[in-house]
Amino acid sequence: MTHSKARILIVEDDTAILKGLCDVLVFNGYAVDGIDDGLKGCETALSGQYDLIILDVMLPGMDGLSICRKVRKRMPTQPVIILTAKGSEDDVVAGFSAGADDYVSKPFSLRELMVRVEAVLRRSGKSMGEEKINVGKILFDSLNLQAVYQDRKEPLTRREIDLVAYLYRNRERIVSKAELLAEVWRYKDPHVETRTVDIHVLKLRKKISVLTDGKALIETVRGEGYRLEPDH
Repeated sequence: MTHSKARILIVEDDTAILKGLCDVLVFNGYAVDGIDDGLKGCETALSGQYDLIILDVMLPGMDGLSICRKVRKRMPTQPVIILTAKGSEDDVVAGFSAGADDYVSKPFSLRELMVRVEAVLRRSGKSMGEEKINVGKILFDSLNLQAVYQDRKEPLTRREIDLVAYLYRNRERIVSKAELLAEVWRYKDPHVETRTVDIHVLKLRKKISVLTDGKALIETVRGEGYRLEPDH
């Protein structure tokens, strides 16, 4: 996918931010449409004509998280980035729960925006490869996007499946946050400041803990990164 062919939809009700985003992305070679209303933005997003959709959380008519859920239900592989208020971790977690691929916090730098856009576009359609993998007694099913343990099931996002798969393939060692950003999230600059990995790991641990009555599976090695716990 080249920049000249990639189409991006931005749904943002702040006129200045919308114009600025459109200008920056057009300057970088993307074809961009901007919409300032949630209902119209949702209808346009569901057209399936875009390589990436950028959604503000707070929108008139319909909020960005609701749009994201509708898009994800109809188009499971559609790349989506959400825009959040600075420091609003609840919005970030809610965005990932709705199916967003990444987030950008306001105010943001143009460099940060382009890093996120390029990374999401590069990794769109990327999945873990294996249809199913077993980690201990948990089955991670990439076709049905779920984790299965005994008679319990827990829905997972595509990114959560990819994260487990990468840690599984490298289970004999610690995997750094920068490596996960480069290999799973496909960031060109994996040292960019972001809590994306931390939030995904936190959410994934909670889901696994629900299945296993408290066994989180993924271990954090302070200052080093993450690894699958060796006794599971």
